[in-house]
Amino acid sequence: MGILSVQSHVAYGHVGNSAAVFPLQRLGYEVWPVHTVQFSNHPGYGDWQGQVFAAEHIGAVVDGLAARGALESCAAVLSGYLGSASLGRVVAETVERVRAANPAALYLCDPVMGDRETGLYVPEEIPAFLRARAVPLADVLTPNLFELEQLAGRRLADRTEAVAAARELRALGPSVVVVTSLRDGDTPADAIDILAVTAESAWQVRTPYLPLTPPINGAGDALAALFLGHYLKNRETPAALADAAAAVFAVVSATQTAGTRELQLIAAQDEMMCPSRRFPAERIA
Repeated sequence: MGILSVQSHVAYGHVGNSAAVFPLQRLGYEVWPVHTVQFSNHPGYGDWQGQVFAAEHIGAVVDGLAARGALESCAAVLSGYLGSASLGRVVAETVERVRAANPAALYLCDPVMGDRETGLYVPEEIPAFLRARAVPLADVLTPNLFELEQLAGRRLADRTEAVAAARELRALGPSVVVVTSLRDGDTPADAIDILAVTAESAWQVRTPYLPLTPPINGAGDALAALFLGHYLKNRETPAALADAAAAVFAVVSATQTAGTRELQLIAAQDEMMCPSRRFPAERIA
């Protein structure tokens, strides 16, 4: 099975496609990365080199894939950071093209917009575009708590409100909403939670919280890819949630041990695939 991953890319480090492609390949998938940007490194360093690609460039790359007959064998589309609504429209059109060629294909939208610490770091047009266009198309949505608030249009005070907001988004189209990096009043100080909300239930995986200074980038990109890869195998939400959470914990743990701000995807690849520590998915609603 092939996966079309439309995301940003950096030459140094692991964010966007450089955080998503390798884990999916290790899970056994053929991955077709389409880069929305090509940067030397992620902008968290304060400076970088490279360029943002025009929407027309992305469309042309997809045209080339279609000419090779790749869309018929595409099992899923994965998207992440969108630098503009015009680029988002190309992603949405790509999802529609893939589904026309293969109606069984899934779409996982990682609605990258920011977090509570930094606020919104995408153009102000992006939240409205995601709500109106991407969310209804998605089968799986993977916001963090801040992004869930942006999509829901309100601040969420606790776990109950987060589950309710995820269910509201589900009603717009997605089958599963995964809420990442959740730390609220229900989360112990030394832990971090991930939620998955489906039509029937809500599941939670709790892992130890591993503080890193400076904070790492790309863990959410890797989690979205890993959840998609595991979910594609059997559509079992709690199992995919537990597998993805254990894999990302293994990578973050290795990154903390290495004392670096770049995810240790390569060094921790075996542990990522067969984690020595696992955490159960518990039903909470």
